[in-house]
Amino acid sequence: MSATSGRPAIVGADAGPEAPYPLQMEGKVISGFGRGSKELGIPTANLPVDAAVTPWIGEITSGVYFGYASLQLPASHPQHAPSSPSSTFSVFPMVMSIGYNPFYKNTVRSAEVHVLHKFSQDFYDAHMRLLITGFIREEKDYKSLEALIEDINFDCEVAKASLQRDGWEHGKVEGGEWLTKEL
Repeated sequence: MSATSGRPAIVGADAGPEAPYPLQMEGKVISGFGRGSKELGIPTANLPVDAAVTPWIGEITSGVYFGYASLQLPASHPQHAPSSPSSTFSVFPMVMSIGYNPFYKNTVRSAEVHVLHKFSQDFYDAHMRLLITGFIREEKDYKSLEALIEDINFDCEVAKASLQRDGWEHGKVEGGEWLTKEL
C-alpha cells in the first residue's frame, strides 16, 4: 500500500489559515545534513532552530508544514527577482519539516524548508522568512528511502494545491506583508 493512500490532497479551511496559523520564522540559511539534494533529490534550505528567537518552535508538533518563504537573494544570484519594486525579498511557496526525521535517527530538531521553485544555485547565508500557514501531517518513520521520497513529493503537491485557493494567497494571509518588509 502506498504511503500516500488515504491522505487528503488539500488541507486547511477554504477561507484561509486558522489559529494558530500563520506562524513566523526567520534567519540566515545554514547548511544542514546534506541529504536533501544528494540523497532525496529534494533540496532544502535550513534555518536554525532557536527557541529564544522563535518561542513556539519547541511546542509545535513535529511534522510537515506549508506556507511561504521569502528570500533576500544577493543581486548576483540568478534567481534574484524581488516580488515587488519596494522590496528586496522574493516570495515562493514552500513545504517544510520541523522535527527529528526518524528515518535518519536525528537527535537534534531541525527546520528544513523545501522552496517550491527550481534554483540553479545555492543561497546559503541569504536571509529567509517563513510564513507557516498550515499543517500537512505528523512526522513518521519509513521502511524505505523510496517511501520517504514518495511522501515528501505528495506533501509538495498538497502544499501547492492548498495554497492555490483564494484565501491562501500570501498577500491575503494575515502577516503576508511581513514577507516583503525590508530588514
